[in-house]
Amino acid sequence: MLSRTTPSRRTFLAAGAGAALALGLAAPARAQGRSPFGRYGSPSARLTERTLYVHPGGLGDHTTVQAAVSSVSGAGYTLVVAPGTYRETVAVGVDRTEMTWIGASGDPRDVVVVYDNANGTPKPGGGTYGTTGSATTTVQADGFTARSITFANDFLRADHPEITGTQAVAVKVQGDRSAFVGCRFLGHQDTLYADSIALGTFARQYYRDCHVEGDVDFVFGRATAVFERCHFRTLSRTDLATAPYGFVLAPSTALANPRGYLVTHGRVSSAAPDAYYKLARPWVPGSDTTARPMLTVRDTRLAAGIDAVAPYTNMADAYPWQSQRFAEYRNTGPGAVISVPENRPQLSPREAESATREAYLGDWTPWKGC
Repeated sequence: MLSRTTPSRRTFLAAGAGAALALGLAAPARAQGRSPFGRYGSPSARLTERTLYVHPGGLGDHTTVQAAVSSVSGAGYTLVVAPGTYRETVAVGVDRTEMTWIGASGDPRDVVVVYDNANGTPKPGGGTYGTTGSATTTVQADGFTARSITFANDFLRADHPEITGTQAVAVKVQGDRSAFVGCRFLGHQDTLYADSIALGTFARQYYRDCHVEGDVDFVFGRATAVFERCHFRTLSRTDLATAPYGFVLAPSTALANPRGYLVTHGRVSSAAPDAYYKLARPWVPGSDTTARPMLTVRDTRLAAGIDAVAPYTNMADAYPWQSQRFAEYRNTGPGAVISVPENRPQLSPREAESATREAYLGDWTPWKGC
């Protein structure tokens, strides 16, 4: 996505002593002698014949996530991923359906899939990666599930002043019935690309108990996506002197899709000064100029970092946010105060009955397996 913002520095720490340290997060100590795969078996005691084990030190079937993905074909494989930093790009193609990735420790800080390509990063052989190509992880297959894993893009604007295309995606999700439970998505601009495989495909996605952080449009795309009990964290910036620093959500819902993004029972916190972030802006991409972005935020706490007076803004004046499908319902916190009603469209109780995970996801009920 295009942005007028200038580069800034992410709060990653330059460390190479493990996943949590590399991301500036403290990792819990691991007991000596315990299996790196926890309760999920091992190569010598597989849970099922379609369970594979990934370990960076060679104690599993593969040392990288991509090697494990590439080694299988067909549906229904499970990857148990041991604690470690997996510095690689990973692609799950459309033919590897119903795949599950499990962070073996149960703590997403321990299992980190990370790389640092950006939109403007030069590609070997010429050209640049573009926003889609910058993704550390790309999931195109239907029925994908991830649990207790961190997906990250640690591209730092300040380290690359020569790059103006600073969009840097941690994960691009395009498959239908994609579920992420207890995962973390770390980046700066365009962190989580919740999208679909094609304009006429309405991919359903479910995010529960997840942590997402960034600055510019860090949750964006055209999927039908439910974010339940998720934490959205806006980052501080040293390269900008005035507001806004960025925007939390930027949906690009197709006009024909009756369901866009739903944020429910979550929270938005901020490391930035009060009112320095917008809650959302609509993205109408050049590939679909008929898009009518849809976002509902309900029963969610909005911290003071969100501009309560004007929480929405335009990405392009030709597509004003007031003409899109933006609404709120029963939000709380200083960033949810309604001081200018026309700037904060609210659902009626009757309308809110249709703004539920059940209504958005239909016959798919991923929360039952959580």
